[in-house]
Amino acid sequence: MARLKHAVSEIDFSAGTGIDAIDWATVERDLDSSGCAVLPQLVSPDTCRALASLYPDDSHFRSRVVMARHGFGRGEYKYFSYPLPESIATLRPLLYARLVPIANRWNAVMGIDVQYPADHAAFLARCHDAGQVRPTPLLLQYVEGDYNCLHQDLYGEHVFPLQVAILLSEPGRDFEGGEFVLTEQRPRMQSRAEVVPLRQGDAVVFAVHHRPVQGTRGTYRVTMRHGVSRLRSGRRHTLGVIFHDAK
Repeated sequence: MARLKHAVSEIDFSAGTGIDAIDWATVERDLDSSGCAVLPQLVSPDTCRALASLYPDDSHFRSRVVMARHGFGRGEYKYFSYPLPESIATLRPLLYARLVPIANRWNAVMGIDVQYPADHAAFLARCHDAGQVRPTPLLLQYVEGDYNCLHQDLYGEHVFPLQVAILLSEPGRDFEGGEFVLTEQRPRMQSRAEVVPLRQGDAVVFAVHHRPVQGTRGTYRVTMRHGVSRLRSGRRHTLGVIFHDAK
C-alpha cells in the first residue's frame, strides 16, 4: 500500500492533456451555452488506475455512502478525508483558479450577491468559518445495474457554482452504459436533458445548482441537476471534485 500511495502522490497531470493545455476559452463558451464542458484527457490512464485503486482502502476516506439506503439510486461512493491525497489536493485549487472568474461572472449576471476569492484556500476558510469543515472530494463506484439519480451537491450555505467529475474507467472496456447526464429546467418549460460522452481521463465541469441564460428580457436562472444512467455491465469509477466543503 505504501508503494500505491507514493504513486498517487507523484501524479503528474501533464501526463494527460494537462490543465494548461486545455482551451479554457472554449470551456467558458460551452459552460455559458449548455452548463457543462469537457476537459479532454485531463489525467493519464495510469493516473486513473492509481486513483481508482484507492477505493478499497478505507484509510483514505471519512465516510461511505450506499445510495440505495438513501434513495439516491444504486451504487456507492466514499468521501475522502483530510489530508487529501496529494494529487487531489494539487488538482482542486488549480481547477478552482481557472473556474473562479466564470463563477464570479455568473453570480454577477444572475444578481447573486456572492463573489469568490481568487485563492481556493481563502474560499475554504470561508466554508470552515461557517462550520462547513468536512472535505467533499469523493470516489464513486458503480457495478452492473447501478445508477445515480438526478441531484445537486450543495452541502451548506457556501456553494461554489461549478464542480468537476473525472472518469477513471474506460467505456467499452471496463463498463457499458453509465453515461453522465445533465438536466436543465427553465421557467415554464419542460426539462432538457444532455448526455455527455467521456473517455477515460476526461473530465466534465458543470453547474452545481443554477446557471445564467440570456433571454429576450434579460438574464434569468435555470436549475441544473446531474446524475449517471444505469450501468449495463462492468465497473465504473469516477473522481468527483467539489470545491466547497460540507457541514
